[in-house]
Amino acid sequence: MNSEVIISCAVTGAGDSTGRSDKVPVTPQQIADSAIEAAKAGAAIAHIHVRDPKTGKGSRDVELFHETVEIVRASDTDVIINLTAGMGGDWSPDPANPVNGTPDSDMIGPEERLAHVIALKPEICTLDCGSLNFGDAQDLYVATPPMLREMAKIIQGLGVKPEMEVFDMGMAWMANTLVEEGLVDGPPMYQICLGIPYGAPATTNSMSAIQNMLPSDAVWAGFGISRMQMPMVAQAMLLGGNVRVGLEDNLYLDKGVLATNGDLVTRAKEIVERLGGRALSPNEARKKLGMKEK
Repeated sequence: MNSEVIISCAVTGAGDSTGRSDKVPVTPQQIADSAIEAAKAGAAIAHIHVRDPKTGKGSRDVELFHETVEIVRASDTDVIINLTAGMGGDWSPDPANPVNGTPDSDMIGPEERLAHVIALKPEICTLDCGSLNFGDAQDLYVATPPMLREMAKIIQGLGVKPEMEVFDMGMAWMANTLVEEGLVDGPPMYQICLGIPYGAPATTNSMSAIQNMLPSDAVWAGFGISRMQMPMVAQAMLLGGNVRVGLEDNLYLDKGVLATNGDLVTRAKEIVERLGGRALSPNEARKKLGMKEK
C-alpha cells in the first residue's frame, strides 16, 4: 500500500459535460479558480484542459491555455500544473465515405499537439500512449508509435515531465517502450485510466494487471470514471499508486449530488486518510516525481 499519496485533480476535461452540470468550469478564469480550489482542498497536481468560452467545447487554443495558466501561476497557491496534450487526435470517419473525416474530426501532427506545452513549459504534460475506440460512436483517438516517439522527444527536450496515460495493456506496453528507448526520463510517470469505453474497465483486475506491467521505479496513479471514481481511489492506494479525481471523470459527489472539484478532492483526501495515509504537498510530490522543488 502507498501511504504517501499524490492527489491529482482533472478539473474540466474536454467531454460534453457542461450541459449536465453547472459546476464544470468553462472560461479560463473559472478553470484556473477551480484548479486553485482543488489545490487548497489537497490536490498536489491540477490537470488542465481548456474550453471555448462561447460553446463550452474542448479547445486546444494556445491563448486560452496561456490565460488559464497565468492566472494559476499568479495566485498565492502552489500547485503542479499538468497540461493535457491529448487534443488534436480525434478522428471520426464519415460513414458514407470512411476515407474522409466528419466535421467533428480534429487531427493534427505531433508538434502541433504540443504547441501550448512548447509555449508555456508546464511542469507536466500528458502523453496518451496509443489509439483507442472512444465509445460506441464513430469516435477514435489516434496516436501512432511514430507520433508518440516524436512527441516524447519534444517533451523531453523541453524539460517537461510526461504523464503517460494508459487506457489498456497495449498502451502500457507502448509507454514502457518509450522508457526503454530513453525517450522518457526517470522516474517515469504513468496514469492508469479506467472505465473509458473501450479501454480497460474500472476493476481491480484491470488496475492490477496494468500496474504489474510497469517498471519498478515507476510513479503511477490510477482512476476510474463516473461512479467508480472513489472506489478506484481506494484501489489505487492499496495497490501502491497515487490517485486522480475531478470533474473531467465524474460529476457527482453522491447519488444525485453534483460536485465541485474541491468536493471531490476533499472526499479523496478523506479516503486516503481513513486508509492510514496522507496527501502529499506539491513540493513533496515534486520530490517523489524527481522534479525540481519550488
